[in-house]
Amino acid sequence: MPLTLHYLSGSPYTWRVHMALAHKRIPHVLRPMSYDAGDFRSPDFAALNPRRRVPVITEDDFTLYESAAILEYLEDIAPDPPLLAADPRRRAIQRRMVREADQYVATHLEHLVESVLFTPPDQRDPHAIAAAQSCLRAELALWETLIEGEFLAGTLSAADLTLFPLIALARRIAARNPGLVEGELTGPRLADWMARMEALPLVRATWPPHWGPPPGT
Repeated sequence: MPLTLHYLSGSPYTWRVHMALAHKRIPHVLRPMSYDAGDFRSPDFAALNPRRRVPVITEDDFTLYESAAILEYLEDIAPDPPLLAADPRRRAIQRRMVREADQYVATHLEHLVESVLFTPPDQRDPHAIAAAQSCLRAELALWETLIEGEFLAGTLSAADLTLFPLIALARRIAARNPGLVEGELTGPRLADWMARMEALPLVRATWPPHWGPPPGT
């Protein structure tokens, strides 16, 4: 049976896996999940991931969750085209960036998501939103200094697929909440990198459909 990706449209964690599948041209089936439909509360899904989160991939009798681990697995089963460099030091840097994005950028983004998307409008705290936005902007300022070329660490890698959807979601929150989330979150180098990423076929092919067309289309 083809690999199945259990995903939530717009989730940066499932999006990175979807992009990796597209990049590596791995045959797969998408299994959309819905909070409103109760998919995450079902016993069947808990049997796949006791943490009740996506992404989850299933392939025959094999199940794996946690997006960073899934990317490593996809690299192992389909190493060409690669998402990790052959050179051990370059590969280590790319893996470090994946962990930095998950540990720091994602943490600040989740605070912003909680303050805006998961809080009723009449209960939103402008100070909490401003604090989350400030922390995220400060973290992304550090990434301005980490970019080494056209992509984050040499050629397109798992690091790019990890950071891109996090920033894309932050930008969407800002665009949909004018006056509440203000200003550009990235500096010029990250903004240029985002534009290069948005132009990639693998990004356009996996763009969340409910977000509307990708920029530039």
